[in-house]
Amino acid sequence: MNDQTPECWNLLDDNAAAMARIFGQIIPKTLRELGPEQARAAANTDAPPEPMIPLDKVDQLTISTRDGGAILARRYRPDGTPSGDFAPAVVYLHGGGFVLGTLNGADELCRAIAAGSGWTVVSLEYRLAPENPYPAALHDCVDAFAWLIRNASELGIDPDRIAIAGDSAGGNLAAALCLHRRDAGLTLPRTQILAYPAVDDTFTTPAWTEFADAPLLSAADAQWLWEQYVGPNHPGGDQLAAPLRAATLRDLPPALIITAEVDPLRDDSEAYAARLWRDGVRVTLTRYSGVFHGFLSEVALFPQANHAIDEICLYLSEFARK
Repeated sequence: MNDQTPECWNLLDDNAAAMARIFGQIIPKTLRELGPEQARAAANTDAPPEPMIPLDKVDQLTISTRDGGAILARRYRPDGTPSGDFAPAVVYLHGGGFVLGTLNGADELCRAIAAGSGWTVVSLEYRLAPENPYPAALHDCVDAFAWLIRNASELGIDPDRIAIAGDSAGGNLAAALCLHRRDAGLTLPRTQILAYPAVDDTFTTPAWTEFADAPLLSAADAQWLWEQYVGPNHPGGDQLAAPLRAATLRDLPPALIITAEVDPLRDDSEAYAARLWRDGVRVTLTRYSGVFHGFLSEVALFPQANHAIDEICLYLSEFARK
């Protein structure tokens, strides 16, 4: 590191600091300078020719959404799943600031969760902003979750054991889906797993200043991504856009919330965990030290990612019982 390295980088462990420098070389400009198309070209990754975690049963689904639309999804079934057995399933929503992210970018993470937990994982390719601003992505997730419940038997899934999970923007969408289903009087996910979720639209907690120059996701880029999602005229305060703004979080599913130490979203995510606890929802909060935003999906790069996946799999085991 040199004298121009942001002070907050000193909190990174040696591996994360090295990864931060590499990411800085791969994406030398800020996301807001690149704009959506160039940012996607620079940041989105293809699946490797040979996955690190091979599974015998990975296939693609086409899920119907409102107004005759459809989105793609990828289903990961753990090896050894008995034929005809109705397995628990977790719907996974990838991160990417509502603008970036693909099924391929979450592929190894979903494989790891399926292999480690014994749960079927269904990863969704929801529509992205700014071409499809709020609430398009949320509508896709809401519709896909309802579709999975309706078609659970055909898919070999137990409709009473479907969880929701996501990281970053996907964590936002997972939390918002739970709020939507609660307020609509619908069956809730068995549990919610949120990794550094984007849950507030005020950008006022200390982490936004302390980690303004964090690697991979700066405070300015995070706010730019948010603007792409909600559009220039969104009034703010909408609980389905910013779940921390909900009047109450009572009666939501139990939650596991994972945060990264060096992340402008850290305090908002941890405030959401505190709100859940105060509102009577059982919550487990784990902060992973020495890493920055986005570490969870980088399965091969961060030891903390593997520890977090182990935590997720152990957590899911509690909800696997019928």
